[in-house]
Amino acid sequence: MPTYKDEKRGTWYCKFYYQDWTGKRKQKKKEGFKTQREAKEYEREFIRKSKADCSMLFSSLIELYLEDCQSRLKPTTLDNKKYIINLKILPYFKDMPLNTIDATTVRKWQNELISYRDEEGNPYSQTYLKTVNNQLSAIMNYARKYYKLPENPVVVCGSMGKSHAESMKFWTLEEFKQFIPAIEDKLLSKVMFELLFWTGMRSGELLALTLNDFDFTAKTVSISKNFTRLNGEDLILTPKTPKSKRTITLPDFICEMVQDYVTHLYDYKPKERLFPVTKSYLDHEMRRGCQKSGVKKIRVHDIRHSHASLLIEQGFPPLLISERLGHEKIQTTLQTYSHLYPNKHNLVADKLQELNK
Repeated sequence: MPTYKDEKRGTWYCKFYYQDWTGKRKQKKKEGFKTQREAKEYEREFIRKSKADCSMLFSSLIELYLEDCQSRLKPTTLDNKKYIINLKILPYFKDMPLNTIDATTVRKWQNELISYRDEEGNPYSQTYLKTVNNQLSAIMNYARKYYKLPENPVVVCGSMGKSHAESMKFWTLEEFKQFIPAIEDKLLSKVMFELLFWTGMRSGELLALTLNDFDFTAKTVSISKNFTRLNGEDLILTPKTPKSKRTITLPDFICEMVQDYVTHLYDYKPKERLFPVTKSYLDHEMRRGCQKSGVKKIRVHDIRHSHASLLIEQGFPPLLISERLGHEKIQTTLQTYSHLYPNKHNLVADKLQELNK
């Protein structure tokens, strides 16, 4: 393995040939190593990666995995993926050769996460454990498909956590009416939270809205984009899924509220964002309103659950709720809100009893 010393800088570098994934022969040069050993190890690891060798380090697999994800995922999705990998996966596995990571190794990693407690003695939530575990499994599936890993050790080991929280937090209509007066001193906040509660749209969908998205004659709002701020840059992206593109019907009082809100805006153009703030503003106002009103604290996203629970309580069918929320499949709606339906089963039995008379 040819390595060379840069006498002027006092560092080492390597220069070698390798074959890329197309079979084409290329030359690679890498400078700036403190020792000859580091230069040689870099060359060995680079060649393992280029040959799809399962003896490559897990950290090398992550580089390849994220490079592949770069062109396939939205910036926000990729950023969330990197956050979980860098915080909960890479520190444990990074220096392990890929082919040495087995079900036992994964089990030990799972047990560390399950036994974790923060300063207040709180463990990770079951849904968070499930999310992290699924991410490692996705990485290993990628290695199986493209880098000849014989099997996915996460599948062999078994999962951890749960897909859905045992208890979902949401507000009843009475709790929402208790919350609103606490933040209505800011018209912007009042209109935003009213829209979230009475439409069930996601916060990113709300923040991307323009006046042009509203049809006050038809009493609808069209959801066709999503707003996020990433690394200090405001981004307007496509919605979460194809089904997220939808038209939501609005009650009269919401139409009137939005129209009145627009009259208070200075030099506003209908194609501009109607609510020029970020999710951090919503989080801040949620905390302020909960503290001031005394209503139980929930997440901004839980207002979407509050809307769904309101519709379920009013007896609307799951298919209609699924379409209104923009779920890709009705199964998502049923799985997410199944715990809100038990009280309906007795109603079914009572109705069937009546029909038999």
